[in-house]
Amino acid sequence: MREQLIARWQGIVLSLVGIVATGWLAATGRLGLYIHPRYFEFTVIMAVIASVLTIAAFAMAPLPGEHEQHEHDEHHEHRGGGRIRAVLGTVVVVMAAAALLALPPATLTSATATQRSINTSAVSAGADAPDLIGGDTSRFTVKDWAVLLRQNPDPDFFAGRAIEVTGFVTASPDDPENVFYIARFTVTCCAVDAQPVGVPVYLPGWREQFEPDQWVTATGLFEANVGSPTAETLLLTADELAVTDQPDQPYVF
Repeated sequence: MREQLIARWQGIVLSLVGIVATGWLAATGRLGLYIHPRYFEFTVIMAVIASVLTIAAFAMAPLPGEHEQHEHDEHHEHRGGGRIRAVLGTVVVVMAAAALLALPPATLTSATATQRSINTSAVSAGADAPDLIGGDTSRFTVKDWAVLLRQNPDPDFFAGRAIEVTGFVTASPDDPENVFYIARFTVTCCAVDAQPVGVPVYLPGWREQFEPDQWVTATGLFEANVGSPTAETLLLTADELAVTDQPDQPYVF
């Protein structure tokens, strides 16, 4: 009985840790590292409801001393196994609390971008594209440029139009020594469904200047791919390329 009560209290404590972590992320503006902004309000409301239910569970949870212990000597081995499970459960709770409250929130990285294939489902032929002619290109995101590149691979379409993009560095899978992507993740619901989008940059020997996952800002022009084995028709030739800080909101929507 005692081991069962300990397991119950462990579950309640672990739930509270998750609720506190959610509230802290919302209060510090970091909830957007995990879910789409449209779900902020719903998540916070559900966390409040969960906290009420968890506090109620605390109030109704009996103390171990309030129950008679009916174990007998012949069940000594069973009790020993229960104690081991209780200790292991406590270790899990402590580790989960440390992970949720002590470790800093982190964004998805280039490793995830490599695993999920850049510019696939998030940049389809039917995706909404901004109006390049007459549009305010200073407000275009990496996703906007990636969609335009997918839908209009003609260099004349981009002729004379300066491009400025900010994102993290991830190597091209087809030509990793000469081409890298300035990429970001687009999120539909949460980080689990995040898909990488990016603009390919042609810069032979880029690894001597930059490292994967560094955030950079590039300004330049799109030009026809005339020699790289990458499948990209157009590549960004950067006039300016510099390391920058990761923005408060690293994802695009």
